[in-house]
Amino acid sequence: MRFGPWYPLADAGDLTPAAEGVLQLRLASGLLAYPRGKSAMVHYEHAGDVRGAALRWALAHGAAGIVCRHLIERDGAAPAALYARLVDEFVRRFGAAPRCPGPGAGQHP
Repeated sequence: MRFGPWYPLADAGDLTPAAEGVLQLRLASGLLAYPRGKSAMVHYEHAGDVRGAALRWALAHGAAGIVCRHLIERDGAAPAALYARLVDEFVRRFGAAPRCPGPGAGQHP
């Protein structure tokens, strides 16, 4: 599994494919506290339309300070399985699923 480079969520309409895949979103800077550590990750999603998913998330939560990237190589595995693996690994490492930052979150490293 390989993801492309990070880009501002505000550019997702131009850079994210309107196809099935997996999307990752993280803070552009700073970290969020999780039960077992800190991470910049705020969201993973498997979607039939990754562009649509990114745009919906931006509309619901805002795009300022968030960067995203999408799956570009999946090594034959189904995107839904890759998504499940990412979430499982994150929860094992940090003790909770990625979450949307609140106002001002991630401003202090």
